[in-house]
Amino acid sequence: MKIPKQSRLVYLIWVILILEIAVSLWLRQWNEAFVAIVILALTFLPFLFEERFKIYIPLNAGAMIVLFLFATLFLGEIGNFYERYWWWDLVLHSGAAIGVGLIGFVMVFMLFEGDRYAAPPIALAILTFFIAMAIGAIWEIFEYLMDQIFGLNMQKSGLNDTMWDLIVNFGGAMIAGFAGYFYLRGRWFGGLAKLIEQFVKANKKLFRKNK
Repeated sequence: MKIPKQSRLVYLIWVILILEIAVSLWLRQWNEAFVAIVILALTFLPFLFEERFKIYIPLNAGAMIVLFLFATLFLGEIGNFYERYWWWDLVLHSGAAIGVGLIGFVMVFMLFEGDRYAAPPIALAILTFFIAMAIGAIWEIFEYLMDQIFGLNMQKSGLNDTMWDLIVNFGGAMIAGFAGYFYLRGRWFGGLAKLIEQFVKANKKLFRKNK
C-alpha cells in the first residue's frame, strides 16, 4: 500500500500511537497495546479506500478522519476522556454528524456528475440533513443493542445520553446541509464547503460536469 503525503497532524498522531504501543508493550499492558495497534491500523483505512476505489481524499479531509478516530478511540477510551469531560461525547457526535452529512452530500452530488445547475441546492441540503440524521439514529440503535446483548455501557446515562446525542446530531446535520447548500450557491460556509470543493477537484473524473 502506497501512503500519500500527509499533514503534520497525521504524522504526529502516528508517532503518539507508536509510542503508546511501545510503552504499553514494555510495561506489559497488553490490552492498551492491542487497542493502540487497532487504532493505528484503522488510521490507514482511508488510504486503503483510496487505493481500492481510486477515490482520492484531500489532505485536510484525511487529517480530519484520522483525528476523529484518534479522539474517539484513543483519547476517548484509553485516555478516558468520556469520563473526564462530559462534553467530549457531544462534540464527537456533532463532528461525526457533520462529516457523515458532507459524505452524503458528495455521494448524491456524484449522481449529478458535479453539475451545479442540475443539482437543486435545497433538495440536496435536505437530503444531506436526513442522511446524517439517519446514520446518527442507526448508531444509537447500535449502542442500545451492544448494551443489551453484551452488557456494555455505551449509552451511559441511558435515555438522557441518547437524546442529547440525537440533539447534537441534529445540529451537525443542519450544519452539513447548509454547507452543501452554500457550496452549490457558490459561497463558502465555515470552511466546510471548501472541503467539498477540494474533494471535487481531487476527483474530477467523478464530477465531469462541474464548472
